[in-house]
This record gives sequence, C-alpha cells and structure tokens, in this order.
Amino acid sequence: MVRNILIVAAFVLLFGCANDADDMGIIARVNGDPIYLSLLEFQHDQFQSDVAGAYVPSVQKLKDEYGEILSDLIVHELVVQELAHRDLPVSDHELLKAEEQVRADYPEGAFDQMLVEEYIDLKAWRLQLRNHLAMKKFYQQVLRPQIKIDYKEAEQYYRNHISDFYLPETLRILVVRGPSRGIVGKAVDKYMKERDYVSLETAFGEVETREVVIHEGRLSAAWKNAISGLDVGESSGILTDRFGFESLVLLERSPAKVLEPAQAYPLVEKALLEKKLRTAFQNWLDGAVQTANITVSSHLLPDNDKLEDVPAAEEQVQPMDMNDIEKELEGVSSENEG
Repeated sequence: MVRNILIVAAFVLLFGCANDADDMGIIARVNGDPIYLSLLEFQHDQFQSDVAGAYVPSVQKLKDEYGEILSDLIVHELVVQELAHRDLPVSDHELLKAEEQVRADYPEGAFDQMLVEEYIDLKAWRLQLRNHLAMKKFYQQVLRPQIKIDYKEAEQYYRNHISDFYLPETLRILVVRGPSRGIVGKAVDKYMKERDYVSLETAFGEVETREVVIHEGRLSAAWKNAISGLDVGESSGILTDRFGFESLVLLERSPAKVLEPAQAYPLVEKALLEKKLRTAFQNWLDGAVQTANITVSSHLLPDNDKLEDVPAAEEQVQPMDMNDIEKELEGVSSENEG
C-alpha cells in the first residue's frame, strides 16, 4: 500500500499564482505530463451513473471521490510513462483497433449517437481507453515475463487449498417443455424410444428441448423432487410451471470428487499468477511513486494535513493521503493472465 505521497509542488492555476494559459484545465501533473480536469469529471460522471437513485454528495464526499479517482489517473499516467520509457507505448494503431472493436458492437451510427445521448466526451473516452490498454499491456508485456511459477510452489498451493478443488455432484438433464401436458408426454415417449432429442422440435413444433448441467445443490425444490430417485436414462413426471409444462430426463450423474493435481494445475497457475502479478505491480508502483514528481491541485488535498519540513518557497504544498491507490489493481489482474 502506498502511504502519504508527498506532493512536491502545487497546481498553479487553482492557487491563482500563475497566468500560463497552457495550464488551463489541468488538475495535476505527473513528471510534467498533465492530467486534465475534463478526464477527472468524465470518470466521476461514470461513477455517478453507476449509483442507483438520486445521488447528492456532500462537499467533503465529492472531494473524497475526486481524490480517489485522481489517484487512479495518477497510477495510469505512471504506467503510460513507464511503457514509453520501455519503448512500448500504446500506439495510435492499437487505440484505433480497440475503438473499432467497441464500435463493432453497435449498429452503424449508434455509437456516436450513444455518446451524444449520454453526454460522453469522445476525447475523454479515448483517453480512458488508452489508459485501459496501457494497464493491460503493462501487465502482459512488462510484469508477466518476470513471473515464474515453480511446480513445487504449485503443489504446495494445491495442498493448502485442497477444498477449492472440490467438485460437488453434477447432473446433466434434458428439459422437454411444451404448451400442454399431452404434447410433453408424447415428446418424452418418443425420446425414450429413439434417444434423439434434436428431432423432437421437428416432430412436435411446439416443443422445446435443452440440456442443462447443474450442481445438485442448486436444483430448485420442484426439480429436486422430480429428479429424486431417478436412474440415469429415466424421465420424471410432467411438471407444471408458469411457462407451461415440462419433463426432466436424467442424462448423467457425476459424483462429487476432488480434482487431481494435474486437473487442478490450470486453476492453481491462475491463482498464483494473479497473486504474483498483484505483488509485482505494487512493488513497481511503490518505487515509481517514490521517484515521481507529482503535483496536484490543493482543492483535492485533505484540509487537516500539514506538511512538515517544507521549504518556505513551497509553503502551500501539502501531503496527499493516497492509501486507496491500490484499488487500481482491482478488476485489472483478472484480464492479464496472458
């Protein structure tokens, strides 16, 4: 965890002690590179859109939220700079390709219409996309090659977490559903003779069939009672539900078991990799913050913090508590096992 990052210079515009037009709209700088207020507001607007109901934060709450979001943006900027230093920046081509993939999920013209309707600034959205791609590339091309997983370590993890690899009893069930009890009964009889459920929907136009695989503990009460006592290959009686009528055919019953080490290894590797990626990122971030020159608007700094041993020329500078900076790791490491 990063604690008590000292801000070594203050944001001049909001202090009102500079007239440089180039600083207009800048809320912070990381090693001289700006973070814009528009991006901060964009991120905060997205946060608000995820909050159910009316949301009217207090001034202090709003300040805290902006501070947390700015912490994330500072982390992003440090990552972007590290990639540039390693000659691995997110290229315009990579950014364009990623944007095209997002746009492909929308009908023609619908993406731009969505931006207008949701009051989303395209420039800020692209900056957010760039930050996402930078984090992904940093994990994949910088951190991942540094990580090794020894087979002895994997074995130890498997023994220590054996309960994680327990698989409860699993049932494979054919569900035959239709609008009347008679049609469902005839369809089940046909299946029991021919063992071909694909043809049932052709033979009985109003019948639907589907296979489901489910843990026994997750069965509904009705299904559990219907399946109870059936042998593999047998069908239940006809059940009534709000959608019509259905019958269940027990296709397979897999007993509870514990995965063997070889079967569990992909899961073990994933868990160890995620843990090591998180640690590697935190170690890198600790060092990056220590050597970085980060300047932030005093409007986002805690009111009651005082900076000790600050030169007179920097008397307006205050420490910034960024204890939650590691939140940036949440939701990222899971994308980056590749």
